[in-house]
Amino acid sequence: MPPFTIQRIDHIVLRVADLQRSIDFYARVFGAEVVRHNQPLGLVHLRAGSSMIDLVDLQGELGRKGGGAAGAERRNVDHFCLRIEPFDEAALTDHLRACGLTVEKAARRFGAEGYGLSLYCFDPDGNQVELKGPSEA
Repeated sequence: MPPFTIQRIDHIVLRVADLQRSIDFYARVFGAEVVRHNQPLGLVHLRAGSSMIDLVDLQGELGRKGGGAAGAERRNVDHFCLRIEPFDEAALTDHLRACGLTVEKAARRFGAEGYGLSLYCFDPDGNQVELKGPSEA
């Protein structure tokens, strides 16, 4: 057993082709806010509730180390999940569609707090984002 216990996801780092486009997307669609911008590294930290979404510019110092951009045949990550509240499927779907996103019908899925409804969408770089509501019990 390790000498610690995992509490929650602290942050996720996404490599992105257009840093400003991604900043605008996460702010407009999910309400994430820029906390810090490390321009020499090409790194932006966004507040996402109690966690962070870090964006790395593919043209920046960190981004160049990771090779080419994600695409249909190669991904940086399968998906990440943002726990949201409330989970009003109709309002959420309307908002995401108004932001120009394709949205699937919500489904019951398992997560850190147990089973609950969630749905998926994609950011401008093709990273899949799951939006998950509260658990059933």
